[in-house]
Parts: sequence; C-alpha cells; structure tokens
Amino acid sequence: MFYFAFRCVVLVPFLRWLFRPRVEGIEHLPSTGAAIIAGNHLSFADHFMMPAVVKRRISFLAKMEYFTGRGFKGWFSATFFRGVGAIPVDRSGKEAAQAAVDTGLEVLSQGELLGIYPEGTRSHDGRLYKGRVGVAAMALESGAPVIPCAMIGTFEAQPAGRRLPRLVPITIRFGEPLDFSRYAGMQDQRAVLRAVTDEIMYAILKLSEQEYVDTYATDARAALKAVGPTAGPPAPKHDPRPRLLPDANRPAAA
Repeated sequence: MFYFAFRCVVLVPFLRWLFRPRVEGIEHLPSTGAAIIAGNHLSFADHFMMPAVVKRRISFLAKMEYFTGRGFKGWFSATFFRGVGAIPVDRSGKEAAQAAVDTGLEVLSQGELLGIYPEGTRSHDGRLYKGRVGVAAMALESGAPVIPCAMIGTFEAQPAGRRLPRLVPITIRFGEPLDFSRYAGMQDQRAVLRAVTDEIMYAILKLSEQEYVDTYATDARAALKAVGPTAGPPAPKHDPRPRLLPDANRPAAA
C-alpha cells in the first residue's frame, strides 16, 4: 500500500512534471507474472526513474546501509527506498552474493517484477561495465524472462557525487525479453552463468549505446582511486558481444 501511495501521489507526478522522461519499449514488460528487469546503473536517479514509468510494482535489491541510517537523514533514506520498492540486502561477508540471489528468487516466486543492476554498483564514468553472474543465477533458477533496460541521460542528470539532479532529457528504453530456458538446470555451471550474463549485458549495451569495459565497475573504480584520476593506462576495452558457449562445447540441457 505504501509503495503505490508513494508512487502515485509523490513519485510519478513530480517526475513527470520535472523531467518528463521518455519511455520506449514498455510493451515488452509482462502485465502479469515474474520477470527480471536488468538495467545499466548510471546514477542514483535510476532508483526512482524506472519505478515511475512502470505501472507494476518493481522490487529492487538495495544495500542495507540505505535502511539503517540514524536521524532524519536515515529516516528519509529508509522511507524513500521502501517507497520505490527496494528490499534491503546485507552485502557484507562471504555469503552476501548468495543472500542477494535468495532474496531475488523469493520475489520472483511470488510472481513479481525484480529490478536488478548486473554491474553491481553505479558507473563512475558513464561506461557500461562487466556484469555479475547473480542475475544469470536468478534467471536460470526461477525460469523468469529477463527484460533488458537502458537508462539514458541519468548520468548527465546526476553522476556519482552530485546531490541534486540537473534537468536534462531522460529516456528509459526496454528491450525484448530474453529467454534462457535452453540452459535450464545448468545454474551450477560457472561457464553457463558467464555466458548468460554476457548475453544480458550485450542486450543492455545495444539499447544504451554505451562504451563497454570488460572489467567490474568496483575494480575499475578501485584502480582509478589507487593511481589517481589522471594517471595510469585507460581501462581495457572489450568486444561487447557475449561470450556464448560454442555449440560443440555447450552442455546439453537436462
């Protein structure tokens, strides 16, 4: 109830009045049933732009710190993220990745939409980074389709470190659903998870037209911090086409 009240009374009217986001491919979202919306992550603004344009509830996995702050700022953060459908996930410790997958599977088992950013964190420079395989594990375990999504313009509106967004044109573009039923029962095979994740990232890339970097965003950010913003070689580039398993080496479906 709180989600829909916050969305209808606060979020949607405010964003439509202020940003007037353009939406493309909304017909690719199912009207019922479970599905994973996998998008690029350019800005804090992504958290409220996507829920504002999708009529169905979207549950996002968000770090626990957004819900545990103190004082008015902590209360406001927790209220906001609950209002946009975020679910707190503890990202500390060795079991963090599995906890996130389990939480996502619980959402999908209830026939709901799950929103996820496969890069794992915001891009610090506007490029698209290598995806984490958790999205593939959820897709194969649940059997849910994956709808790629591209946020365009949110980096220019509110890059990391900027508190208030700029008023710039924003487009939210959804692609055709990706079906991975051919890999059913193979979620324990690392090569399959990597292939599925690469296919998802390539679909996002085609929609967003970003430059792709074959490095995890967290690693690229750590390397940049270590050498300074003007030192060191540029991050490695990569042919963004997914590294799918050759037919001869692809495991047979169970």
